[in-house]
Formats: sequence, C-alpha cells, structure tokens
Amino acid sequence: MVQVTIWGSLATATGDQTEVEIDASTLRELLDGLAARYPALKPQLERGVSVAIDGRIYNDSWFTPIQEDSEVVLLARLKGG
Repeated sequence: MVQVTIWGSLATATGDQTEVEIDASTLRELLDGLAARYPALKPQLERGVSVAIDGRIYNDSWFTPIQEDSEVVLLARLKGG
C-alpha cells in the first residue's frame, strides 16, 4: 500500500481526507485506484493532475514506479507559462 497525501481542494473529493492508502506499484495503478475508491475524484483525474513522488513532479508518466515507502502527493495539475 502506498500512502498518498491529497493536497488542497482535491481533498473535497475524498471526503476531506488528506491522507489515503492505495495499493499501487506504478503511477497508472495509483490513479486508477484513486478513481475506483473515490468516484468524486475521477473528473479531476481525467482533466489531469500532478503527482509528486519523492519530491519529483510527474504528469503523464504512467509507468513510473512507486515504492511502498515513497512520499506521494496528489496535486491539481501544475501549469506554467
């Protein structure tokens, strides 16, 4: 199980839980698991989110491995300009 910190307004879709556990070994499994467990989060996941894994931001790197002891943070998609 991977512990995920849900950041900011995304927590409203998890019933205001800011930390959840998901069984996942890749970024894709993590996002699929979050969508299955928290259906209210699915629209935001489909629009796009950023995931920080051990301090590095990932957007669409589906096969990025996640270790059980990784620090994982789910954030609204970061956009630059």
